[in-house]
Amino acid sequence: MIAGPTASGKSDLALRIAEAQDRVIVNADALQVYEGWRVLTARPSAQDEARAHHALYGHVPFETTYSVGAWMRALEPHLETAPIIVGGTGLYFRALTGGLVDIPETPAAIRVEADAIPFRDLFQQLEDADPVLAARIDRQNRARVQRGWEVWRATGRPLSDWQADTPPPRLRLCDTQAFVMNTDTYWLIHRIERRFYIMLDHGAFEEARENAPRWSRAGGAAKAIGAPELIAYLNGTLTLNAARDAAVIASRQYAKRQRTWFRSNMGAWYPISLP
Repeated sequence: MIAGPTASGKSDLALRIAEAQDRVIVNADALQVYEGWRVLTARPSAQDEARAHHALYGHVPFETTYSVGAWMRALEPHLETAPIIVGGTGLYFRALTGGLVDIPETPAAIRVEADAIPFRDLFQQLEDADPVLAARIDRQNRARVQRGWEVWRATGRPLSDWQADTPPPRLRLCDTQAFVMNTDTYWLIHRIERRFYIMLDHGAFEEARENAPRWSRAGGAAKAIGAPELIAYLNGTLTLNAARDAAVIASRQYAKRQRTWFRSNMGAWYPISLP
């Protein structure tokens, strides 16, 4: 398993190992699962896919959402092949090595209801319904807070109760070789900026134009870093420079959240210090 923040080089490392050992690379990045954003989410290129077999990349329709439970189910048949699992979504790795409770999917109507609630009110309702979860959750992370609220609203049962019933992990950490990219902040910022400009030169704008007609129907694909900014440019609500700068900032913020998560949750993983 290879985890790391965006632009840290984890996919290149996985590809080199896969070539040398004739192994399958399996995606563990929640943004790279969606079709429509090969360039913008830095999915493996066609040339990379010719060098080694890749799985669970771009297999989810643009208009749908995808859960960690769905990823676990899709991953299952690949575990028998001793794959290289690589990505930047810590929750995927935690579910795999820490266990995952099978919570029912949230109905679309309840998600729409949650989206309309101001964040402060949403957290207050979560605190009333699930004080155990509210006490330990990142209060600044709307996605986490909303997930807790949605589970309570949809099932009538607090998410903390569901989590207390978590089954044994599908893959024990001690049975893996687990690596996490430990990057220097300024080195990573430079790579993020440079990579985004390369994306623009290699088809990110074209992807945005192709996806613009269905943008209003986007599911989880709407969370692709840089996508809202490029769509805003195409719609005329942001200048090119403003869209580019905002997308780079969003990428840097995303990487910061990833690094914070890895430091807090992957202390038992072997760090690869970069540069």
